[in-house]
Amino acid sequence: MMGLFLGIVVMTLGTVFLALGGLGLWRMPDTYTRIQAGTKATTLGTILTLGGGAILMPGWGIKLLLIALFLLFTNPLSSQVLARAAHRSGVKPVAATRADALSDDAEDLA
Repeated sequence: MMGLFLGIVVMTLGTVFLALGGLGLWRMPDTYTRIQAGTKATTLGTILTLGGGAILMPGWGIKLLLIALFLLFTNPLSSQVLARAAHRSGVKPVAATRADALSDDAEDLA
C-alpha cells in the first residue's frame, strides 16, 4: 500500500515538472532560454515519472533505470547541439542577455 502511494506521488511530481517545462517553453523570451527550460524540467520530470513507474512495477525497474540513464546523458547533449546550431545560424538572444561565451570562444580561435 505504501509503495502504491509513493509511486503515485513520484509520478505526480514528474508530471508537474513536465508541465512546468511546457510552461517554460511558452513563457521564455528567446530560443536559448526555451531550450534550457525545456531540457532541465523535462529531464527531471521524465526521470521522476520513470522512477514512479519503477516503484509501481518493480519488475520493470532495470529497464526504466536504463531508459532514465539514456535520457540523463542524451537530453543535455541534444540541448547543447540545438543551442549551438541556433547560434551558428544567427539566432539572436534577447537584448537582456549580457554574455555570449560561444561568440567569445569563436573570436579567440580566429
